[in-house]
Amino acid sequence: MATRLNYGKTFLLGFGFFGLSVVWGVYNAFVPIFLSEKFGLSPIVVGFFMTLDNIAALFIQPPVGAWSDKLRSPLGRRIPFLLIGAPITAVAFGLIPLPAALPLFVACTSTLLLSAAFWRTPIIALMPDITPSEFRSQANGIINFMGGIGTIIALQTGGLLYKMSPNFPFWLGSGLVLISALVVYLFIEEPKEYGQAESQPGMLESLREVFTNEDKSGLRILFAIFFWFIGFSAVDTFFTLYAKNHLGLSVGDGATLLSVLPLFFVLFAIPSGYIAGKIGRRNTISMGLIIISIILVLLYITPASALLTSIAPLPLVGIPLVDGGPRMLTLAGVLLIFAGAAWAFVNINSLPMIVDLTSAARIGTFTGLYYLFSTFSAIIGPNLNGWAIGLTNNNYNIIMLIAPGFMLIALWLMLGVKHGEAVK
Repeated sequence: MATRLNYGKTFLLGFGFFGLSVVWGVYNAFVPIFLSEKFGLSPIVVGFFMTLDNIAALFIQPPVGAWSDKLRSPLGRRIPFLLIGAPITAVAFGLIPLPAALPLFVACTSTLLLSAAFWRTPIIALMPDITPSEFRSQANGIINFMGGIGTIIALQTGGLLYKMSPNFPFWLGSGLVLISALVVYLFIEEPKEYGQAESQPGMLESLREVFTNEDKSGLRILFAIFFWFIGFSAVDTFFTLYAKNHLGLSVGDGATLLSVLPLFFVLFAIPSGYIAGKIGRRNTISMGLIIISIILVLLYITPASALLTSIAPLPLVGIPLVDGGPRMLTLAGVLLIFAGAAWAFVNINSLPMIVDLTSAARIGTFTGLYYLFSTFSAIIGPNLNGWAIGLTNNNYNIIMLIAPGFMLIALWLMLGVKHGEAVK
């Protein structure tokens, strides 16, 4: 049994999640703008369109995770999915801003979402493959640290590049996906020993086990994941439009403001894993859910003018409150700082809880179950909030009221969880 976490290997593996995070950060920030302004679609249609990637992932990621558990190849059971999916993802992503006709735009986004869904679960399953149970929260903190860096690059650099040309953020993402995939391929060696593939239950049988198990911890964790991602993905999808329509910011400044959240997610990603090692994963997640619920309610009830109150100069992730003025940290930015830290407490420790409900031979399958529930919630969240925005006469602030309700449901579910802590 390993006595310490292999930091170097874990950081290199994090490049896989880094590449995916750049792609989805740019996608979520700017594709709604294309849909709303370039193609003239309503908020309801935008909300539905932004769930199409998740609908495809819902049907692709879980079975691919189970497939990767059973695959035997000279390159391992996870890496082949990366080598096929990542190049297609890079090409499709780079083409997204180019079409002037909606059908061509849909073709590019569809190719992107199918290819990205193909390699996400196997690459994420590599973390518990190469990490002992007691270090998985810490390792997931490092993986998400890398993913957070990718999201910051997508929003911060992407926001600046978007002002130069809407094409540039997407071309940056394409290049970084290829580089990230190459790093994982060259430097990560999969374990040579696996459980016997022939005796492993598939995804549906594993899901049936979770539902019928007398101990409902697995079921409660999965549904908690479902509910907290409804809240978070809805806010994430509509934030740039919220910033433009409710706060009165430009699209680029809205993306820059949002980048405060992943920045502090990154800063707290690794500490949250160590906090969970001290007080337990369930307690850390519950604390995060309480904090982020409070923050979202504060964003809802605080007037827009007050949210843009200047607090202090902040280069890079601050926003200019007057043309040509210095970049400033606003009250909204301060609230997003706490939200980012709280989201790290929640997100870092959920996947380790899921994979520690099973054996090493079925890690890909249970990683797939994690994505089954998180992806299903990502489908419902934007649609629900798109309808709410439409029903409230395009009041984008309403998402800050609905989201914490789902966070609190997730908190109630987590309070009944008995298993999923680290095995030492």
